[in-house]
Amino acid sequence: MSRSHSNGGTVIVDGASYDWRLQREPHQSDDEGWKGMTIALLQQDASREAWVEFPPPKRLLKGLPRGRLQLDDATISRCVRAATAAGWEPMSRGKPVVFTVDADGN
Repeated sequence: MSRSHSNGGTVIVDGASYDWRLQREPHQSDDEGWKGMTIALLQQDASREAWVEFPPPKRLLKGLPRGRLQLDDATISRCVRAATAAGWEPMSRGKPVVFTVDADGN
Protein backbone atom coordinates (compact mmCIF):
# COMPACT_ATOMS: atom_id res chain seq x y z
CA MET A 1 0.00 0.00 0.00
CA SER A 2 1.61 3.25 -1.11
CA ARG A 3 1.27 6.48 0.83
CA SER A 4 2.55 9.23 -1.41
CA HIS A 5 1.98 12.79 -0.21
CA SER A 6 1.69 11.67 3.41
CA ASN A 7 3.42 13.07 6.48
CA GLY A 8 3.29 9.89 8.53
CA GLY A 9 2.14 6.32 8.72
CA THR A 10 3.10 2.78 9.57
CA VAL A 11 5.12 0.20 7.65
CA ILE A 12 5.87 -3.44 8.41
CA VAL A 13 9.48 -4.50 7.87
CA ASP A 14 10.60 -8.07 8.58
CA GLY A 15 7.52 -8.69 10.75
CA ALA A 16 7.90 -5.58 12.95
CA SER A 17 5.71 -2.47 12.70
CA TYR A 18 7.37 0.93 12.49
CA ASP A 19 5.63 4.28 12.82
CA TRP A 20 7.13 7.13 10.82
CA ARG A 21 6.50 10.84 10.52
CA LEU A 22 7.99 13.76 8.66
CA GLN A 23 10.30 15.42 11.18
CA ARG A 24 11.59 18.27 9.01
CA GLU A 25 11.02 19.39 5.43
CA PRO A 26 13.94 20.49 3.25
CA HIS A 27 15.12 23.93 4.30
CA GLN A 28 17.96 26.35 3.87
CA SER A 29 20.36 26.74 6.78
CA ASP A 30 22.36 29.95 7.17
CA ASP A 31 25.61 28.14 7.86
CA GLU A 32 25.16 24.83 5.99
CA GLY A 33 23.13 25.74 2.90
CA TRP A 34 20.29 23.46 1.83
CA LYS A 35 19.46 20.55 4.13
CA GLY A 36 17.25 17.66 3.08
CA MET A 37 14.15 16.34 4.77
CA THR A 38 14.30 14.22 7.91
CA ILE A 39 11.89 11.49 8.92
CA ALA A 40 11.51 10.00 12.39
CA LEU A 41 11.18 6.22 12.74
CA LEU A 42 9.97 4.41 15.84
CA GLN A 43 9.36 0.70 16.18
CA GLN A 44 6.02 0.10 17.87
CA ASP A 45 6.44 -0.71 21.58
CA ALA A 46 10.06 0.53 21.48
CA SER A 47 11.56 3.64 23.02
CA ARG A 48 14.39 4.87 20.77
CA GLU A 49 13.76 6.80 17.60
CA ALA A 50 15.91 6.96 14.51
CA TRP A 51 16.02 10.18 12.49
CA VAL A 52 16.83 9.55 8.85
CA GLU A 53 18.21 12.51 6.89
CA PHE A 54 17.91 12.68 3.11
CA PRO A 55 20.15 14.82 0.90
CA PRO A 56 18.65 18.10 -0.34
CA PRO A 57 16.67 17.66 -3.57
CA LYS A 58 18.64 18.69 -6.65
CA ARG A 59 15.82 21.01 -7.70
CA LEU A 60 16.44 23.16 -4.62
CA LEU A 61 20.17 23.30 -5.30
CA LYS A 62 19.39 24.58 -8.80
CA GLY A 63 17.11 27.31 -7.47
CA LEU A 64 13.86 25.70 -8.64
CA PRO A 65 10.70 25.94 -6.52
CA ARG A 66 9.95 23.34 -3.90
CA GLY A 67 7.97 20.32 -4.99
CA ARG A 68 5.78 18.05 -2.90
CA LEU A 69 7.77 15.40 -1.01
CA GLN A 70 7.35 11.85 -2.29
CA LEU A 71 7.41 9.30 0.51
CA ASP A 72 6.02 5.82 0.01
CA ASP A 73 6.13 2.56 1.96
CA ALA A 74 9.02 1.19 -0.12
CA THR A 75 11.20 4.23 0.62
CA ILE A 76 10.35 4.11 4.34
CA SER A 77 11.11 0.36 4.43
CA ARG A 78 14.52 0.99 2.86
CA CYS A 79 15.15 3.68 5.51
CA VAL A 80 14.29 1.22 8.32
CA ARG A 81 16.63 -1.40 6.87
CA ALA A 82 19.42 1.16 6.36
CA ALA A 83 19.10 2.41 9.96
CA THR A 84 19.13 -1.09 11.46
CA ALA A 85 22.09 -2.09 9.27
CA ALA A 86 23.95 1.00 10.51
CA GLY A 87 23.44 0.01 14.15
CA TRP A 88 20.05 1.41 15.26
CA GLU A 89 18.68 -0.61 18.17
CA PRO A 90 15.04 0.44 18.60
CA MET A 91 14.66 -1.31 21.97
CA SER A 92 17.58 0.56 23.56
CA ARG A 93 17.09 3.80 25.46
CA GLY A 94 18.47 7.22 24.73
CA LYS A 95 18.29 10.16 22.39
CA PRO A 96 17.25 9.66 18.77
CA VAL A 97 20.01 8.29 16.55
CA VAL A 98 20.62 10.22 13.32
CA PHE A 99 21.42 8.42 10.06
CA THR A 100 22.06 9.81 6.59
CA VAL A 101 20.69 8.01 3.53
CA ASP A 102 20.71 8.65 -0.20
CA ALA A 103 17.73 9.96 -2.13
CA ASP A 104 16.28 6.44 -2.40
CA GLY A 105 16.49 5.74 1.34
CA ASN A 106 19.47 3.37 1.18
